[in-house]
Amino acid sequence: MLYPELSLSIRDAVDELRGRKVAVVGHLRPDGDCIGSQVGLCRILHGQNVDAVCVNADPIPRRLEFLVRDTPFFRAKDFKPEGYLAVTVDCADQERTGELLLRAFPEVELNIDHHISNTQYAKRNYIESSSAATAEILAGVALDNGWRIDPTTAQALYVGIATDTGQFRFPSTTRRVFSISGRLLDRGADPAAASNELYERESIGKMRLLQKFLASLRLECGGRVCLGFLSSNFFEETGTTSEDAEGLVDYARSIDGVDIAGILEERPDGIKGSLRCKDLRFRVDQIAALFQGGGHACAAGFTARMSFEEFRPALIEAIPQRLDEVDALES
Repeated sequence: MLYPELSLSIRDAVDELRGRKVAVVGHLRPDGDCIGSQVGLCRILHGQNVDAVCVNADPIPRRLEFLVRDTPFFRAKDFKPEGYLAVTVDCADQERTGELLLRAFPEVELNIDHHISNTQYAKRNYIESSSAATAEILAGVALDNGWRIDPTTAQALYVGIATDTGQFRFPSTTRRVFSISGRLLDRGADPAAASNELYERESIGKMRLLQKFLASLRLECGGRVCLGFLSSNFFEETGTTSEDAEGLVDYARSIDGVDIAGILEERPDGIKGSLRCKDLRFRVDQIAALFQGGGHACAAGFTARMSFEEFRPALIEAIPQRLDEVDALES
């Protein structure tokens, strides 16, 4: 079995959900693993005779709309939660579901996630931080239990895995990742179609936003750190939204010699930050935790309620400290 203990525990939990109505909830600013996991779990639950729908505070990103098909998917503002239990996926902290869903579901029945920083806020928590994606966990559990995976479910789970592994480039990519992905292809996942939807439909506005981001890049710590900045007026100037900032930080991370990369996005209520690293040793989730954020060892985020001018020095101080800690362990 791919997940011997987890698969049995989640199977028992799903058995107990029969006859109940379930809202499969994801996090704010959903990415491929979030939407893929929501769609995948919702459809798996349908196959187990559980009445389930997907709910998210934010809209589905344009490039991920192709995953949903006939899966029932609601915005939180349009959803009536009465009679529903909440199951969260890919959500390390309950607050990341957003204010509306926090009010609607003060208690969460199941929490299925792969983030190392998960706060285990549900009645039952199924956290597997060695997995590359929550979609990997869900696919593995479904395969272990012999649950039906139709082509739409397979595509959703495949995209969750593919996006969170950086198209199978990140350190989290394991033999199990490839094994599960191959079995999803057998059930109808289409990598070429997914790649076309995800990476071959960019707007000219995003290309102009990328230009501005690249022009903002600055190297720190002798070239080991690269930070970029997106001013709020960049979006208006390029006709884009914050959705178009997704993935830009990877350009900074890809620079030779850079160990830690970051993007700081100016918002009305402060700074939204994303951090990336190439090596698990650098644990950018621990840097993000200094600013009440979290995430993966190699990919994390945070929100700081201060201006860019106030915040940047604090980040520039925190990152070298992390580099020094790692260097000391290596010496």
